[in-house]
Amino acid sequence: MQVILPKWGVSMQDAVLIRWLKAVGEPVVKNEPLAEFETDKVEVELESPASGILTRVYVSEDDTVDVGAVIAEIQET
Repeated sequence: MQVILPKWGVSMQDAVLIRWLKAVGEPVVKNEPLAEFETDKVEVELESPASGILTRVYVSEDDTVDVGAVIAEIQET
């Protein structure tokens, strides 16, 4: 399953990845915090959309990510 950066506000165009809360290879549970992002207005925790193993991440800390971009992949269990 692809993890996509959602739009948290009407005017949101992108966000900066502050840090990953899980590492590649670690198990994740649906709705568990996966990463922290900073928008132009707030800091937000991105929750995992599924349970499984975090298999890939496509962005690094301090990267600016566009809304709708694929940021990671989870292998569902």
